[in-house]
Amino acid sequence: MQVWPGKAYPRGATYDGAGTNFAVFSEAADRVELCLLHDDGSETAVELRESDGFVRHAYLPGVLPGQRYGFRVHGPYAPERGERCNSAKLLLDPYAKAVSGTVDWDEAVYGHRFADPDRRNDLDSAPHTMASVVVNPYFDWGDDRPPRTDWHRTVLYESHVKGLTMLHPALPEELRGSYAALGHPAVVDHLVQLGVTALELMPVHQFVTDHRLADAGLSNYWGYNTIGFFAPHNGYSSSGDRGQQVTEFKRAVQELHRAGIEVILDVVYNHTAEGNHLGPTLSFRGLDNASYYRLAEDRRHYTDTTGTGNSLLMRSPHVLQLIMDSLRYWVGEMHVDGFRFDLAATLARQFHEVDRLSSFFDLVQQDPVVSQVKLIAEPWDLGEGGYQVGNFPPLWTEWNGRYRDTVRDLWRGEPRALAEFGSRLTGSSDLYQNDGRRPLASVNFVTCHDGFTLHDLVSYDQKHNEANGEENRDGESSNRSWNCGAEGATDDPEVLRLRRRQMRNLLATLLLSQGVPMLSHGDEFARTQRGNNNAYCQDSEVSWVHWPDGAEGGAEEPVPRRGLGGSTHGAPRQLLAYVRAMVRLRRAHPVFRRRRFFQGAPLGSADGGLSDIAWYTHEGREMTQQDWQTSTARSLGVLLNGHAISEPGHRGERVTDDDFLLLFNTGRTSLEFTVPSALGGGWIPVVDTAYESGLPPAGPAPLQGGDRLALLDRSLVVLRRRG
Repeated sequence: MQVWPGKAYPRGATYDGAGTNFAVFSEAADRVELCLLHDDGSETAVELRESDGFVRHAYLPGVLPGQRYGFRVHGPYAPERGERCNSAKLLLDPYAKAVSGTVDWDEAVYGHRFADPDRRNDLDSAPHTMASVVVNPYFDWGDDRPPRTDWHRTVLYESHVKGLTMLHPALPEELRGSYAALGHPAVVDHLVQLGVTALELMPVHQFVTDHRLADAGLSNYWGYNTIGFFAPHNGYSSSGDRGQQVTEFKRAVQELHRAGIEVILDVVYNHTAEGNHLGPTLSFRGLDNASYYRLAEDRRHYTDTTGTGNSLLMRSPHVLQLIMDSLRYWVGEMHVDGFRFDLAATLARQFHEVDRLSSFFDLVQQDPVVSQVKLIAEPWDLGEGGYQVGNFPPLWTEWNGRYRDTVRDLWRGEPRALAEFGSRLTGSSDLYQNDGRRPLASVNFVTCHDGFTLHDLVSYDQKHNEANGEENRDGESSNRSWNCGAEGATDDPEVLRLRRRQMRNLLATLLLSQGVPMLSHGDEFARTQRGNNNAYCQDSEVSWVHWPDGAEGGAEEPVPRRGLGGSTHGAPRQLLAYVRAMVRLRRAHPVFRRRRFFQGAPLGSADGGLSDIAWYTHEGREMTQQDWQTSTARSLGVLLNGHAISEPGHRGERVTDDDFLLLFNTGRTSLEFTVPSALGGGWIPVVDTAYESGLPPAGPAPLQGGDRLALLDRSLVVLRRRG
């Protein structure tokens, strides 16, 4: 076999049409062997003799896409010093663009013996682990262009590749659960009709199911256990794992882009699947343990701010380069449109404390590629000082956990929720205004993958995670949920009516709030996980979306009378129609998606003398400080003045809209709201969650200032006055 010197960059395996360049970093190694793997189980080893800056490299003519390979590293094994090289372990390339196979969790994949953790394990791991794959980088993207949807027009839809598509009745069975299913017209059409503009995918980087879950017959369904930061997870490929997964993912992105839908990846750069000091040796640990991981003071153990056993060393230039190269690859080669960073506070831990000026954020800020896509932080981790909502740099948006908590508290009737709700409804200026950010820095959500679904949020007081095999100890115990009078499944028509109304209330609040709304997949159908609020290991119908009959066509039920209608027949489809209508309302009216914070004052002569926002009691008078602080207050009126939008349009034009009056009754009894006399007349109801459809029938005479409107207990009404 011919072996040429090759180059130290780019890292990984790079096919150029005639052969493949291999490059891998290891400062700890004495020698590194590239192992070409053959289908009969044999391998050809090639020592990488060339080294530049501890990057070993070689070019092999004739090595083509589809070739499986790995590395064996010869070097010191002294765990007490943080050194864990072991040439018996076949290692994945950290820059592998595709990964073939799975881990079977034989003892051979570990660097130590099970019976004696201090004893080195020299069993060959190659028959029991995954292999890296050379891929063909060439793909016909045609006229593909990123949609580049403005943040103020963005509606996020958090989803799971398999969970969304596994039970879709219109998908061929062989495509279900795959990247190909994401790009299928049946799925794309649903997203378009729903009105979402960005699909936020739960992890698609190559991940593994850890040993404990595999032994229990479970899996790492969510995927937050990454081992390959460049490779699309091979379990989501319907066409093969020798590079076909790369092509299949690209085609899905291409189809979603054609429909105007962005693709955002949930990425896990805070830790890897190698776990703690007793974890397997799959890649980074065997290549250069001390360069990749944050080690504890005793060097044998790992500093863990993620709850997974390890944390990547964010002050290492090699880790930072790996992450930035990965991000650029997914933007440049895979055409994704942004990232949501899991446990992003860990990325800011350059030393110990969370530091918003850490090297990682400096690199992102100046990067000409990564800085131009959507960047979303999950602004917390499990370490000390890890809850950092509102503290990320101006380039970033954040999952706003305080929004979630406040809205849940509001609708379950917690005391003193109104004051904070006012801030959350209007974009959380207390969190984002002082550092130059806008309302669009707040990604608002009521539910996500982690926790109860929307249906379960209004159906369970307690978590029910027994199926996870941890005696219901896992998952969050404080969910700010309310079961509406019965725990779990019930035939009580009153409870069912209230649950449906509460779902409509929560969805309306989300889609009428300033900021960026995020829906969780299946909530538009009232998806249930039967009370499981931590379904990370449930790759089953517990977690998969059940598509109701007729959902693809958007069939709707007749509108029952206000506050009545006990049947659940057709409820999922009716909820779907309601969500579509609420997204359309938001999209049609810029007053719900402002790019600047409210000023609480008139804009000028064209605003009718009214403030851009005003707050009212149910009696129609403006709220006082005492009203905000009253612990028993359960009602609120909010004027959004469509003639007092301060930000101009893209061409400098003045933006105007209709006026809206939002009326909230979160209490246990019905309540009469008085339309404030100062607002005048012409008010038409356009949303009323007391109706089973959420949409009031057309035809009533417009309400005038001083008129009264009865609101059912725990309901929301939106009045519109045409501009």
